[in-house]
Amino acid sequence: MAGIGFEIRKILKKNTLLSVFEAYGYAGLIGSGPWLLSIVALMLIGILSLGVVLPKVLIIQFLTLVTYMMAASLILTGGLQLLLTRFVADLFFQKNDEQVLPNLLGAQLVTTIAALLIGLAVWPILPLPVVTKIIILGAFISLCNQWLGAIFLSGMKEYRLILVTMLSGYSFMVLLAFLLRDWQIDGLFFAFFAGEALLFFSFLFMIIRRYPGGKLISFDFLNNKKVYYSLFFCGLFYNIGVWADKIIFWYSPATSIQIIGTLRASPIYDLPIFLAYLTIIPGMAVFLVRMETDFVEQYNRFYSAIREGSSLEEIFYLKDKMVQTAQGGLYDIFKIQGITVACLLLWGEQILTFIGIDPNYKTLLFIDVVGVGVQVIFLSILNILFYLDKRSTVLFLSGLFLFINIVLTIASIALGPQFYGYGFALSTIVTSVVGLFWLSKQFEELEYETFMLQ
Repeated sequence: MAGIGFEIRKILKKNTLLSVFEAYGYAGLIGSGPWLLSIVALMLIGILSLGVVLPKVLIIQFLTLVTYMMAASLILTGGLQLLLTRFVADLFFQKNDEQVLPNLLGAQLVTTIAALLIGLAVWPILPLPVVTKIIILGAFISLCNQWLGAIFLSGMKEYRLILVTMLSGYSFMVLLAFLLRDWQIDGLFFAFFAGEALLFFSFLFMIIRRYPGGKLISFDFLNNKKVYYSLFFCGLFYNIGVWADKIIFWYSPATSIQIIGTLRASPIYDLPIFLAYLTIIPGMAVFLVRMETDFVEQYNRFYSAIREGSSLEEIFYLKDKMVQTAQGGLYDIFKIQGITVACLLLWGEQILTFIGIDPNYKTLLFIDVVGVGVQVIFLSILNILFYLDKRSTVLFLSGLFLFINIVLTIASIALGPQFYGYGFALSTIVTSVVGLFWLSKQFEELEYETFMLQ
């Protein structure tokens, strides 16, 4: 599925300071994807709505419901994203591109039905007008399908078009929310729905243009002879793990407040963690350029040498190059996220004051920044293991991440405010360390397993 990184790397060949900023700028924004850009868009919508959407609690209800939609959509589609990614990657390897679009449409149909059922299940607990609920349901379905479309973006090469599409979609969302502020909360939800629908159909149009299909719809991606269902649970456990600490804080009486119906939020925890996620943009840029480009290049050379019958000496040499590239990529991500953490330690309080946020959030923000920074490293480790086809290892690490996050987050709440955030941060650190040891072991045995386990 790698592809866009190779195009971005061509910019670096200009060998100028400007080309470095240009390449990593594209990589950061595209690598961060709709998830982080949506955080910025929602923050802008919240700021622009102040003083117009009244009472202020309506804005809080809007942001809370959107956050729940984000969490539910990622958990719902997380497993299918990985399942479909591997299935499509196999289709590409087999030069069977005409099956890509029908199976994407099949996956989106399944996702739409599942999202609709979930939406109808929570329908009774939302004390909102019917029209508002219909808009929210449409937004949730669009959001779920957008995640499936987004997995194809890394395989495409039109990085400028992709970036313009994403920026246009979220700019349209913010502008529409500004224009419809007088509609109160309905206007905000309609703007969110319209923006997500625009992105969903834009991604779908790009995919249809790039991978025209031979038939309308297919469900081969559910055929147990063609897919690996362990990937579904990898994605499910990972995404629940990412949201587990937030959900626990939402429903702990000591750390949360009721927002609308049975839905709750944790003001003390939500703001720092979402601000922290904005700091992973540099790490995601390095991830896209180094792991999804440099590592993939060496990976392809190693396995091509095996398939084409190269000498054992050359295979050993290419394996060493692949390992060195993986080590270098992980080290570069560690360095860039370390610099980000250091900058926030130095100027975090001033930044919070400048944007009008209580400086008392500073300590929790620092902890969360470390946690999300290490999460990028954890994601890189999982990515390498996926390339090596170590699905059982990824399943274990994802389950471990989920388990530790739940246990330590509950413990941190019991221990008091000074320990908030440590559950998430320690869960990413522990699983990353375990993952690094396991990855090292996998690399040591790679030639043996490659030849002997076929």
